[in-house]
Amino acid sequence: MLAACGSSGDPAGEAQNAEDFDFSCPERADGTPEADAAANESTPFVFGTPGDPSTMDPVFARDGETFRVTHQVYESLLDVDCTTPSPGLAESWEQNEDGTEWTFHLREGVVFHDGEALDGTAVCANFDRWYNFKGGYQSPNFTYYYSAAFGGFAENDPASGIESESIYEGCEADGLTATIKLSRYTSSFPGAFTLRALAIVSPKSIEAVADVAIGSAEDPLPEYTQEVGALAGTGPFTLTEWDHAGGSVTLSRNENYWGEKAGVKTLIFSTIPDETARRQALEAGDIQGYDLAAPADVQPLLDDGYQVPTRGVFNVLYMAFQQEYEPLEDHAVREALAYAVDRQRIVDSILPPGGSVATQFIPPSLEGWSEDVATYDHDTEKAKELLAEAGQEDMTLTFCYPTDVSRPYMPAPKDIFDMITSDLEAAGITVEAKPITWVDYLTSTRAGECPAYIIGWTGDYADPYNFLGNWFARESTEWGFDDPEVFDAVAAANTEPDAAKRTELWKTANELIMAELPGLPISNSPPSIAFAPNVYPPDVSPLTAEDFSQVYFTLA
Repeated sequence: MLAACGSSGDPAGEAQNAEDFDFSCPERADGTPEADAAANESTPFVFGTPGDPSTMDPVFARDGETFRVTHQVYESLLDVDCTTPSPGLAESWEQNEDGTEWTFHLREGVVFHDGEALDGTAVCANFDRWYNFKGGYQSPNFTYYYSAAFGGFAENDPASGIESESIYEGCEADGLTATIKLSRYTSSFPGAFTLRALAIVSPKSIEAVADVAIGSAEDPLPEYTQEVGALAGTGPFTLTEWDHAGGSVTLSRNENYWGEKAGVKTLIFSTIPDETARRQALEAGDIQGYDLAAPADVQPLLDDGYQVPTRGVFNVLYMAFQQEYEPLEDHAVREALAYAVDRQRIVDSILPPGGSVATQFIPPSLEGWSEDVATYDHDTEKAKELLAEAGQEDMTLTFCYPTDVSRPYMPAPKDIFDMITSDLEAAGITVEAKPITWVDYLTSTRAGECPAYIIGWTGDYADPYNFLGNWFARESTEWGFDDPEVFDAVAAANTEPDAAKRTELWKTANELIMAELPGLPISNSPPSIAFAPNVYPPDVSPLTAEDFSQVYFTLA
């Protein structure tokens, strides 16, 4: 069986300290069984996913289901080993003393799927493309990850809501070397160079779509992003077909891949939103693996000979409070909501073993996790008292939750929503449910259309800014609050080059955030992934960034 990233020795639901979490990724203990060569050439490996991808242009991707597909086709300058940056398209890299120049030495012999060679010029073409996005492309609806890493663009469009200046100062190419220059140090790098949204596409691809524009944030993505073949990557698979109606994406082995060739010739991602239906499809042999096995299904699957490795805990589920909606701008009301929710019950009843109540907006594995944050242990009577003091005994709250999906941090959204709703109602709050399909959920919540909602985050790399910077670096419509003290604290930590000082600054930022209480962290939990007995699975990733080129059918 696979050895997961993370510790599973702690009882489910117990409060945990940072030192209780082991996020190392041990070597696999399942050996390398003999491959079934015939099956790997003739039988597609079908993997069941909880949701559809949204785009085949990685820079516009915002969710794990999209990245699951694009990660097999496009590659970034750096990869991730567990949660640590490692060689990707660049076999080595270095930075200057100030952390403002990053030089990448690219691998020789890497060829894009369209036949173009990878070199420094190709890398720079990608970074310059992103930096020069205009109009609707600048909206976080489309380039959320780029703006989180680099700030603004060459010319910020006021309609995009991006006000910060870009820290990107340019890219210089010299053969197989690319040097990226930044205006200041930030702790986000080199981690941000591992982002799957910043994967490199061929210069020919960039030229082909250079004239495609988006007028505003409300416009749909361009047609080319919904097609296969428009962009060329360097990954171990190429895109063959995207059947939107049938909910599947088919990929084929890249026979010219620079690294080890994919184990199976054909890989299919098939969307099956219901977790029970995914399990049944595996048992029927219709698929050979699926993500987010329900906690109650894990042991029965193991008993029947299936493989169910568990990922390490590198996520947080939370309930957000949008403060532009009265009465959520009242701190006492936000406190009341926090005290009303029985998070331990959610952990014990819905989440898999190894989950725990979250006390802040980063997992305990990261530097800067603080034992001194304000906590809000379940207390219905205190919630009622706070509501009374705020004059909100008859409060009505619109509460959003996603449908047609399950996420690594949120295996059963409706069940979690129902449990929180019952807690809020016990405190005297009238809840108006607002279900939103997953395909529209992120856009709706980020636009500030939900007074309260549940969502979460799986980290992309091991730095607190990848969590806190995405939410609390600046004012945003998804939270609707303006607290310069919080924003300044996040900025101070992010720009501090001394590691020890930076850790203390992140602790301060976490303490300020939990005092402000923009939302309620609910849990950190380890998601499971299931495979058929005759499959050699990929290394499981705490980032949910599995490399499916490692998969193959076995004779055993």
